Amino acid sequence: MIINILLLLIGLVLLVKGSGYFVSSASSIAKKLGISEFVIGLTLVAIGTSLPELVSSIFASIKHESGFVIGTITGANIANIGLVVGIAAIIHRIKTRKQMLIRDGYIMLFSFLLLFIFIFNNIISRIEGIIMLIIFFAYIIFLFETKKDLKGKYGFKEFIKSFFKFKYILTIKSRLLTNFTKNKNKISSTEKRRINELFRAGIIKDILLIILSGAFVIFGAKYLVDQAIFFANLFNIPKMLIGILLAIGTTMPEMSVAIAASRKRLGNIVIGNAIGSCITNTLLILGISSIIFPLSVLKLSLVYIVPFMLLMGILLLLFIKRHWGITKLEGIIFILLYLLFLIFLFFMVIT
Repeated sequence: MIINILLLLIGLVLLVKGSGYFVSSASSIAKKLGISEFVIGLTLVAIGTSLPELVSSIFASIKHESGFVIGTITGANIANIGLVVGIAAIIHRIKTRKQMLIRDGYIMLFSFLLLFIFIFNNIISRIEGIIMLIIFFAYIIFLFETKKDLKGKYGFKEFIKSFFKFKYILTIKSRLLTNFTKNKNKISSTEKRRINELFRAGIIKDILLIILSGAFVIFGAKYLVDQAIFFANLFNIPKMLIGILLAIGTTMPEMSVAIAASRKRLGNIVIGNAIGSCITNTLLILGISSIIFPLSVLKLSLVYIVPFMLLMGILLLLFIKRHWGITKLEGIIFILLYLLFLIFLFFMVIT
């Protein structure tokens, strides 16, 4: 059993650390190859801190371990709000802006409600997974369309209108064509020399890092999922509960970003990181996982875990709207709620 515990911890460390190096190396390679920030954002930045949950959920879905997937994602979302935001707020009062609420906050809550609706029949089907993915990529494109606007003109209502008018499809086409033409015809000789110098200087190192970190992520996810299933079977514990507990570890990238941002008094980064991760976890990761294999949902998720996740999301938005930030007292409330969530969850599982 000691070996299994060590393998579980090693898998978690490899997964979390490898994800960080993988994203940074991939971003570096993309920039040196002259790929636009638009494409980099769609493929790398959007899933950066959620990569541990993504890879582990894919492995679990391949093994048909729905409980582990649901537990990891809902657990990560609750931890993002309860632990990440809570601890960051205790370090220093978090301040944010109105746009974070009317756009990203409401889209996060919408994704939670959508999940709640989808699990009513005790399964997340492939069709529902495809819907989640479409909404996620429409949201990412909407962000790039409105990222320079700070006046709150582009909120949740505008996103819904954009989604049903299929504007995101036109945006992908126009942006990719524009960037292709720009890269092909309008790059100056100075810029070409600069890119070539960067390419020669660090591309080999970046490639080696991305191969090595990619291997870390894959092996880490495999060990994590395999050992989590082993302990769940050994102690007759629901795999969903194991996933929720391991989510504390997989949210370490978000935690490190939030603590660093809080110390520098960058409240928008703290809140944006937490909300963005919740949206990515719910729409992207559950979407991909359910397409690989439809996810069966336990009654406990329907009556307790997902409703509690909704409650935490609503509280976060209410606290933000109250004074455009999160106070230290509210941070303490989030942490206490998270601890109560775990206590009641153990109680419900045991009984």
